[in-house]
Amino acid sequence: MEAKAIAKEVRISPRKARLVIDLVRDKEIGEAIGILKNTPKKAAGIIEKVLNSAVANAEHNHGMIADELRVSEAYVDEGPTMKRYKPRAMGQASPINKRTSHITIKVVEKEG
Repeated sequence: MEAKAIAKEVRISPRKARLVIDLVRDKEIGEAIGILKNTPKKAAGIIEKVLNSAVANAEHNHGMIADELRVSEAYVDEGPTMKRYKPRAMGQASPINKRTSHITIKVVEKEG
């Protein structure tokens, strides 16, 4: 049995979020939360919220025990990009892309 949580259109670049999500993939829940609490990145707080949501979904919807869970899948997909323009010299404008992410975390019970 697996439980998952998804955060859509999170205002963080997928490239930056992937640096942090790679740290928690295939880890036990306690270890993953410990890693995220000690990672000095903006994405760590966001991913920790999604992980806690996945654990709560597992407990509430499937009756799993939180201490017996591990992260089976964790990935970041690219969300919609907000396009902005910055005025530049001589009447020109440069594009600025404000990127968003879709963060997905799936947890399963440990075998054995």
